[in-house]
Amino acid sequence: MDLCVTIKGVSFLLQTGMGILGNTVVLLAYAHIIYTEPKLLPVDMILCHLAFANLMLLLTRCVPQTMTVFGLKDLLNDPGCKVVIYAYRIGRALSVCITCMLSVFQAVTIAPAGPRLSRLKPALPSLVLPTFAGLWLLNMAICIAAPFFSMAPRNGTVPAFTLNLGFCHVDFRDNLSYVINGVAVSGRDFAFVALMLGSSGYILLLLHRHSRQVRGIRRSQGAGAETRAAKTVVTLVVLYVVFFGIDNVIWIYMLTVAKVSPVVADMRVFFSSCYASLSPYFIISSNKKVKAKIVCAAEQDQPSADNQESSDK
Repeated sequence: MDLCVTIKGVSFLLQTGMGILGNTVVLLAYAHIIYTEPKLLPVDMILCHLAFANLMLLLTRCVPQTMTVFGLKDLLNDPGCKVVIYAYRIGRALSVCITCMLSVFQAVTIAPAGPRLSRLKPALPSLVLPTFAGLWLLNMAICIAAPFFSMAPRNGTVPAFTLNLGFCHVDFRDNLSYVINGVAVSGRDFAFVALMLGSSGYILLLLHRHSRQVRGIRRSQGAGAETRAAKTVVTLVVLYVVFFGIDNVIWIYMLTVAKVSPVVADMRVFFSSCYASLSPYFIISSNKKVKAKIVCAAEQDQPSADNQESSDK
């Protein structure tokens, strides 16, 4: 196997394995929290849904991409490609939308109470599920064209205006369809990223403006929890924006050429999936509830392992 192909394959394998493991651990931790607690806070509900969207993205994009890099052929037929590409597009869209939702909800949570916010803040928990439903419907509608352009790879050369994903082809047939799809997807992403940056900037402004007050109320568990949650949200937003910027620089380049090199497409896949792979570890390290469940599970496994060793002796 070529050294370049080996490096690419190992990179995708590590990214996919780490991402699936991290997001699965977060989902299992929240499943246990839901089982043991009466209800989740809005931020926890959003983080749980973010982990699900990221896991969906990794399973539908990185797993088949890794298998293709290692030489597996004919993974999917035409219907399979349509389902997988549609699911990937929705998962990718939900990742940016839910990160934006997380930032906006946290900004509202820590904002000073005013005439309007005093009515909005108590309603936040009841708005989470309707917002999830709205984002799913919005992105299912925006991504509806994906199945019509997706197909299994054909023998021979790749036509112009076709994204060669390795395991599937996305054939836009003409330049107009190619550009319209790119503008629609990028427009949605930039709109949510702009809202994400605005709300995160507002969070940073509040934390900076009230830093003395925050120090004074850190003894309060609620205030400390809100501050930690705000810092986690800002970290996730910065992480997303960095990889979003790299992803879209490559995507804009891809829109300017008729035939995209597989190396360029692979680079975009890798960088666009970095957020889905790394974000669960930021959630685990910064969320006390999730971390406590993982530590508790590890401590419960340790005595059973010790007892097994004793019985073997």
